Amino acid sequence: MSFEITIPKEDGSEILTIEKGASVVIVGANGSGKTRLSSFIEENFGEKAHRIAAHRALSLNPSVAKISEKDARIALKTGRNHKGSTIAHRSGARWGNNAAVALLNDFDFLLQTLFAEQTNTSLQTHKSVRAGKNEEAIATKFEILTQVWQSLLPHRELHVSGDDIMVSISGSNDKYSATDMSDGERAVFYMLGQSLVAEPNTLLIFDEPELHVHKSIMSRLWDELEALRPDCAFLFITHDIEFACSRVAEKYVINKYDPAPFWEINKIQDDSGFDENTLTLILGSRKPILFVEGNGESLDRATFRCCYPEWTVIPRGSCEQVIHSVVTMRQNTSLTRVSCSGIVDADDYSDDDKEYLSSLGIKALPLSEIENVFLQPNVAKSILEHEGYTGSELEEKLDGFTTAIIDSVSDKNKEDAVIRFCRRRIDRALKKIDLSDSSSVEELRASLGAEVTNLNIEALSDYARRKIENALEERNLIDLLSIYDNKGLIAIASSHLRNTRLAEFEHWLIRNLNNHLAPKVIEEIKVTLPHVPVE
Repeated sequence: MSFEITIPKEDGSEILTIEKGASVVIVGANGSGKTRLSSFIEENFGEKAHRIAAHRALSLNPSVAKISEKDARIALKTGRNHKGSTIAHRSGARWGNNAAVALLNDFDFLLQTLFAEQTNTSLQTHKSVRAGKNEEAIATKFEILTQVWQSLLPHRELHVSGDDIMVSISGSNDKYSATDMSDGERAVFYMLGQSLVAEPNTLLIFDEPELHVHKSIMSRLWDELEALRPDCAFLFITHDIEFACSRVAEKYVINKYDPAPFWEINKIQDDSGFDENTLTLILGSRKPILFVEGNGESLDRATFRCCYPEWTVIPRGSCEQVIHSVVTMRQNTSLTRVSCSGIVDADDYSDDDKEYLSSLGIKALPLSEIENVFLQPNVAKSILEHEGYTGSELEEKLDGFTTAIIDSVSDKNKEDAVIRFCRRRIDRALKKIDLSDSSSVEELRASLGAEVTNLNIEALSDYARRKIENALEERNLIDLLSIYDNKGLIAIASSHLRNTRLAEFEHWLIRNLNNHLAPKVIEEIKVTLPHVPVE
């Protein structure tokens, strides 16, 4: 059995097929029509679909009135506690005739279903024993829920009776009402309960399933639920990239919504040249993509996001990965809806190299690494001005900062920087080697040997060393910072520019970049970084 979902598009439709026991994840940014899509799908599948909205009340009341299982299931499905209720009442009773924004408040109906099922299943076991039948007792939904809940939250224990639910800290005899569970504990309970009591062969639709659930147990929770309900299909609709990438499922991204209704939705392909996480970010972005070097450290991320607010910034590690990402995305016809560019660290590129990179859509920083932007004279001066320094006192502080940076470059630090420079240049050269014309092992060896021989390491090291020494002699921070990389320099800036520890200085910078607390500092940072036009 499978569920075939037809999603209207501006130029036709997209068909999503979810097999029984499988799942599909749809990712979309806020405002992309995710909830409207989930309600559209639920409405089209009628009784075969059961949707859990993102806006859901999680007030757990163990003292809820106990009713028959049949009535409880009808109420849970339709939102109306009445024997004559049908699926036709769902839109009005469950969703208040506004399925896209209504607050789902069905925890009482869920508990009534669980209590009633427990009563009926237990009674069946009781009758079987009284009749002398040697049959294994059927586990109630509450028993299954309790087992899974405690495996996910081993520091807590559930105690379910015929009419109450209590909780205790593992190893303690003290119990408290389930009403006092944390948001996360109630969310796990609720999701487990909804999945367990769903009718057989149902399409279960979860809008923002990650809400209130700690990331450490997120993947395990849904692994458990999918395993418990192999007769059902799961559709997850989320804006959480991390959750989407944690699921083994077909994945789609919503790019656009029109109230007509139609959605622009794209499947995430495996052969795009990007890892799944990056591809999800690309497809889910409404802004052009800016690939940068690095691994997304907080200060780097804050700097790029502040200075390039019209872009979605994606760190890609090395210079080569940035270049590869830009070239791959620009060549991939399935991603042409979003334009892209890149920024790489300064690596003493020649004018011809810079022109070539620019032709690819890539700009080079005037710095050996992005952190050096805070050490640039114009940026350092603006930080001191923000701290209240003016006139001769300002010049004295700035001169002291420059002196401290220059004095920190010991012979060992200089040689370490030279070696790092040579490694980068050698790595860059090796990646450009083309051995495609070699037709034998001997030719490969000879071609590679010739290329390696052409690498003049002494000349590279002499060049880097001389450039660093000239910058030090001339006290030229701009030239020094274009080739010299040393993580310790930012600590010097913290003590000389704001008289704080490194961690506090970095936190101040991040707060400033995120909240524009020192506009002149941001203005000078932007002046230092390259202009990347949106095409």
